Amino acid sequence: MIAKNDSPTGSNGEKPLLELRNLRKYFPVKGGVFLRAKAQLKAVDDVSLHIQPGETLGLVGESGCGKSTLGKCVCRLHDATEGQVLFRGQDITRLRGKSLKPFRRDIQMIFQDPAESLNSRHSVGNILEEPLLIHGVKSPAERRQRVAKLLDTVGLSKDSADRFPFEFSGGQRQRIGIARAISLNPELVVCDEPVSALDVSVQSQILNLMMDLQKEFRLSYLFIAHDLAVVKHISDRIAIMYLGKIVELGPAEEIFRNPLHAYTKALISAIPLPEPHTKRERIILKGDVPSPIDPPPGCAFARRSWIHCSEEEMNQPGEFREVQPGHWVEIHPATVENYQQYLA
Repeated sequence: MIAKNDSPTGSNGEKPLLELRNLRKYFPVKGGVFLRAKAQLKAVDDVSLHIQPGETLGLVGESGCGKSTLGKCVCRLHDATEGQVLFRGQDITRLRGKSLKPFRRDIQMIFQDPAESLNSRHSVGNILEEPLLIHGVKSPAERRQRVAKLLDTVGLSKDSADRFPFEFSGGQRQRIGIARAISLNPELVVCDEPVSALDVSVQSQILNLMMDLQKEFRLSYLFIAHDLAVVKHISDRIAIMYLGKIVELGPAEEIFRNPLHAYTKALISAIPLPEPHTKRERIILKGDVPSPIDPPPGCAFARRSWIHCSEEEMNQPGEFREVQPGHWVEIHPATVENYQQYLA
């Protein structure tokens, strides 16, 4: 896909808090007697995005499309193969050690499974104190006071600090994970499917908590999920990801009101309707997701699309274009109906 950056400034001219420029993350696939790299798995392949201060960008796609890898590249849990991660205009892609530490406190992450991301051998108090200690809060009394305030902020009692993660329910554990993420007053929080492991009744509570915290602390979120209904509830803009690439990007209301990419339409058609008697045409995609180790030539989605095109057209790359203000989509005969009108 021929990629172009989406608009690097907000509607009010404010510079983005986070900007990704042509980000790539490839993993070597090793084999043979000497375990030499035989191929590359293209988890994230030429992604350009930006997030404004106080904004929530939803990142949606099937399992294995590269969403979590992109989030970990933003947090520097993975080093990017190519491209740039700019935070407040500074490239943090190659920073190391002391030069990276200040950004560690400004970019935090909420993980998908709180049972795995919280150390069961540590008390909740120790878990919440650890980032404070690492980043210079030396007074034990000040740390305990901060921990008590964090627990109150996320709706847990102060005596929770003396208990262990396995003593809590899934929703309560995720509240602890959120408390840890906001403990250092970050500006950006990467949320890696933070509600997918929770019961539906608990999901809304966690989402409402996150939205309240965003207003209180003016947080920016990169909200990663595979559930479009959840993303619609919390996001200002939505990016649709397929096989390591962004195929559609725009305001949340616009994406749901006027989806253009065939993949986006298929995802929206799969959202369950609350009214059981309401009927909606379900779009069924053909075949399986191609391998990111050996992606097909041209448009990676063309061979699964319900929009017919020739083999020759399938082998041609798509072009990522802004078709309406703020609304970007991969233009290709197999991805957009009546695509010619958008090529002018």
